[in-house]
Amino acid sequence: MATENPNLNEVRPDSAAGMPRAGARTDTIGNAVNNKILNALPDREFDEFRSHLEFVQLQYHQNIYESTEKIDYAGFLNRGMVSLVVSTSDGRSVEVGVVGREGCVGAPLAADIDKSPYRAIVQIPGDGVRVRSEVLLNILRSAPELRLLLNRYAHIQGMQVAQLAACNRLHEIERRLARWMLMCQDRTDSDLLPMTHEFFAQMLGAGRPSVTLAAGALQKAGIIRYSRGKVTILNRRGLEDAACECYRVIQRFNGDCLTGHFPISTSR
Repeated sequence: MATENPNLNEVRPDSAAGMPRAGARTDTIGNAVNNKILNALPDREFDEFRSHLEFVQLQYHQNIYESTEKIDYAGFLNRGMVSLVVSTSDGRSVEVGVVGREGCVGAPLAADIDKSPYRAIVQIPGDGVRVRSEVLLNILRSAPELRLLLNRYAHIQGMQVAQLAACNRLHEIERRLARWMLMCQDRTDSDLLPMTHEFFAQMLGAGRPSVTLAAGALQKAGIIRYSRGKVTILNRRGLEDAACECYRVIQRFNGDCLTGHFPISTSR
């Protein structure tokens, strides 16, 4: 089992999460709660849940859990991004999903499943709150809206995994890279992404030379600027046009997660 990172237990009331807005929800030490699932809960359910939430800092490349090992916590991000990664015995890996403040790390727990076939690893640092898995399962018995939202999100996550599997198999690397950058930006609300070509290659399951060529084409088109392990998105609309259809499909389903009204058509 992965060694627990001491930073997960570090409490920082003055963290970069910022001061909460008037009337905004907070955790027990006053940090603003920006997670969309938690903010969609009825007051009664959130109040019951709040006392069990533990503030955590998320560090770059920190393991949240390993594949096939017990999920000890469910995590709700306020900032940052976690990748769900499949690794093979020869050391290769590919990203099959991402989680930001729209979702939950450890979504299988909603179905009383405490293991995942994926490794969860922090790719963009941030913060959030976590709750022990056994506490979550106990609370779900009396929190129907939380159970509904987590079940919806787990379903959305499954569709995301399937869509990305098709994307990694069928679409060209430049379009996949554009799609991935958009998904990252959506979850960080920033034009600056701390990414290297080696990292892109690992997440997309591609060779570094092909990723370098794809990033070069996007930079030549004036869509991004790459320097010293950082990517700056210069033209969001151009990046959307360069991305494959999978980006819009995933966004359409993510946007309807809280309402449960999922579209039938996935045409652009």
